Amino acid sequence: MTTADILTPPAGTRVIYRINPVAKLAATAVIGIALVLSIDWVSASVALACEAVLFFFAGLGPRQFVRRTLPVAVAALFAAATILLYGRASGTSHWRFLLVNVTDGSIELCVATLLRVLAIGLPAVVLFVTVDPTDLADGLAQVVRLPSRFVLGALGGLRLVGLFAEDWKSLELARRARGIADRGRLRRFAGQAFALLVLSIRRGSKLATAMEARGFGSSIPRSWARESRFGGRERMLVALSFVIALAAVGTSVLTGHWNFLAGA
Repeated sequence: MTTADILTPPAGTRVIYRINPVAKLAATAVIGIALVLSIDWVSASVALACEAVLFFFAGLGPRQFVRRTLPVAVAALFAAATILLYGRASGTSHWRFLLVNVTDGSIELCVATLLRVLAIGLPAVVLFVTVDPTDLADGLAQVVRLPSRFVLGALGGLRLVGLFAEDWKSLELARRARGIADRGRLRRFAGQAFALLVLSIRRGSKLATAMEARGFGSSIPRSWARESRFGGRERMLVALSFVIALAAVGTSVLTGHWNFLAGA
């Protein structure tokens, strides 16, 4: 097996993997900005329906899709429940207890919040599942023209995030071997968290010194090992995001449900 075989994604997901991460970032930003402008269930439901069609071409299986998007679904449910119980009261009151007041207005805001969180969060998760941090750094530096020092520093830090879980497990095993992690869960958690913070700072300092020694902090324009291209596929994805945003906003305005910034 060659290096090219290892880096080549599965056949069913090659198209989405080849799209520049900058285009994915732009697409999610366009949809997110359009949906943030109003809190109404029509625009969010139209956007979510359009996105659901595109999810079939994302290359994620049903189990992987559910596993990746579960945090977004849970967050949407909690946000909707909060709005339902403590949202702006208007219309008929269906149930009231102390500060809780479920009315027609809170129910409508609850549905709108649930759909809006899903419509903003799901495409972001689905698209960025297929993003490699190095490809994203290449795109930000070569396409968006961000400073290379900032991009490479962020990439180095992002690469270290994946080590947190391993460091936490190693610290836990080491403390158990020394007999200082047998009791007091809260105290053990606080001590272990502080140890992880110290370890992270030391590792970050070593990484910064190593990158500086290798010339990553130089102001001289640098070359890149891989060219980041923004072509037809990327423009098509961004155009689709504009179509979804315009369809959602247009339908909401035409049906009279448009509520710019929650009526502010």
